Amino acid sequence: MSQIKIGIIREGKNPPDRRVPFTPEQCKQIVDEFPQIDLVVQPSAIRCFSDDLYEAQGIKLQEDLSDRDILFGVKEVPLGMLIEDKTYFFFSHTHKLQPYNRKLINAIIDKNIKMIDYECLVFPTGSRVLGFGRFAGIVGAYNGMIAYGKKYGTHDIKKAEDCLDYVELIQELGKVKLASDAKIVLTGSGRVAKGSLEILNALNLKQVDVDAFLNDSFDEPVFCHIDVDQYNKRKDGSAFDKKHFYANGSEYDSNFGRFTEVADFFIAGHFWDNTSPVFFTKEDAQKENFNIKLIADISCDIACAIPSTLRPSTIADPVYDYDQSTGEETTAYGKETLTVMAVDNLPCELPRDASTDFGTNLIKSIIPQFFNNDEGDILKNATLANEKALTEKYAYMQDFVNGLV
Repeated sequence: MSQIKIGIIREGKNPPDRRVPFTPEQCKQIVDEFPQIDLVVQPSAIRCFSDDLYEAQGIKLQEDLSDRDILFGVKEVPLGMLIEDKTYFFFSHTHKLQPYNRKLINAIIDKNIKMIDYECLVFPTGSRVLGFGRFAGIVGAYNGMIAYGKKYGTHDIKKAEDCLDYVELIQELGKVKLASDAKIVLTGSGRVAKGSLEILNALNLKQVDVDAFLNDSFDEPVFCHIDVDQYNKRKDGSAFDKKHFYANGSEYDSNFGRFTEVADFFIAGHFWDNTSPVFFTKEDAQKENFNIKLIADISCDIACAIPSTLRPSTIADPVYDYDQSTGEETTAYGKETLTVMAVDNLPCELPRDASTDFGTNLIKSIIPQFFNNDEGDILKNATLANEKALTEKYAYMQDFVNGLV
């Protein structure tokens, strides 16, 4: 088999992203396990792993990647950095017709780039191969604990980005103090929710079922972890069917209002699309029995599922408040307003751990596809564009590409 030339690109999007698709040790693992691969790394001053760490593993640094066949990055590649006639792997954020990346998908097509989107890599079973969801959930829940301490003056813990790694972040949780009657509700069942669950369990919080959470009082902080069947109900009154819900979200109403009446803190770790019911409305948030005062919105669907999420926040300035009486943003950490954490690039705060986890899955499930004739069509089904055109699976994007939608 002929040699495959792979390059790790320097991240160019602003604000900078310090994550990498492969750590230095993982790059060495690739070339050791797959001798057909020739791998180089483009120098970068911003990566969470410095250039000399790659060199220490015997990985060559190379500025010009024009001799490479396949290029791996993390975030969207600036148009001026795209190299024509290459295969790229990165999160393009285009397949959902995101308007801000219309120019990107057009440039990909014009430059004859074969675009394989990480987000579209799925196993034949339908489950996603890759994602930073676990660390989004971990950092999102942790940031929620930071916000709780600042809102109520109960504790002060380091920002996640100031922790060396996951281990130090978990150690910081030892400083967290929650009210003795605090009630936290966590939504979702995927990687994000499971990451948040790691934080709640690391705090040794008691988990209770829905009935107890809604009806009982406790003398210690508790949390309830709920999935779609517990915060939605069918409009026709028949039994909830998860498969039917995902295919027919408009036939359901939200049943989340019962949680807003008793929960103090909402960690939103769910997946949501615009056919599903919203969790609550602006009018719901104005009701006297609306009890939630803090939301860590990891899902970050702007002004949709959760109306208080008015905009994404940033790692530098992660929190703002929502004035329920006006529906407008106001000063953070108010006692009478709803505090919102809505950072939309949470894994960037633990770049080393998130990168290690991501690279492990790439090596396990994607690199072998180069040598097994793409078994299960995993790469094929994630290829948005090839040979200066959208692929058949993503032909629905054509009007978007043409600027008609």
